[in-house]
Amino acid sequence: MSGWVEAGLLDRCEVRRTEPGWLASQWSAASALLLAVDHDGRVSIGDGLVLPSRHPSGAFDPQRHLLLGISAGRPVFAEVGTAEPMASLRELMPVLEAADRELVVAAVALVNWHLTAPYCARCGALTTVTLGGMVRHCPSCGRDRFPRSDPAIIVAVLDSDDRLLLGHQATWPKGRMSILAGFVSAGESLEQAVHREVGEESGLALSGVRYFGSQPWPLPRSLMLGFVARATDTRIEVDGIEIEHANWFTRDELTLAVDSGEVGLPGEASIAHRMVAQWRAGTLVAPEA
Repeated sequence: MSGWVEAGLLDRCEVRRTEPGWLASQWSAASALLLAVDHDGRVSIGDGLVLPSRHPSGAFDPQRHLLLGISAGRPVFAEVGTAEPMASLRELMPVLEAADRELVVAAVALVNWHLTAPYCARCGALTTVTLGGMVRHCPSCGRDRFPRSDPAIIVAVLDSDDRLLLGHQATWPKGRMSILAGFVSAGESLEQAVHREVGEESGLALSGVRYFGSQPWPLPRSLMLGFVARATDTRIEVDGIEIEHANWFTRDELTLAVDSGEVGLPGEASIAHRMVAQWRAGTLVAPEA
């Protein structure tokens, strides 16, 4: 699976959205595709875990029909609704090609924003959809609102022996473990969030932090920002609230634990899976102290 590190394949057509009649012409294009996204973030699919071949029908409704952009020469729209069969992002992201994966993530993120933020944050008035779904305009105070992502850091913490720290959240099924993560607080840099979250959840101090990469995660609207960090010591003191227990693993120890069913790792759709996989392959390098 691609690691979200290449240039995006979806042309979001920000300039053309302002042209009179252009959105409606894309809706009626012979190659246009319409994705349905339900209130649980599931996306309509075809026969198997592939995008459907559903063509838009009826008149273009600027309040309901959201243009994701142009992908491989075809306009792609999304709307709130159901069109069985449907599948979750966790099912789709590991198996779709890069262009289609970008489409389903954009569809879920955009639909979720319109569902959860229909009112103006300044005056409370109901806003209207403009520019094919990329803006909500407040007719009361004239303010334009744009989709937002919540930044969250996720950290692969390594010790001086190159062991990986994995933790178990109290709300997870028994055996499931992952690297540490948390949301960035107001007025906080990403690096500060890394130090704070690791300290709060494991009691560990860090001597170095290096950026790894990012991934959109619209569940509900996060942008996951991955880091690799070096711990100054190995004594773990979990908070007991969010993280129930945590352990250091060598590669052999983790392989044995996974093979025996003692530990379950993050699913293939997540950046956590990619980071853990790179560490297991010996290609995830922590910064020097």
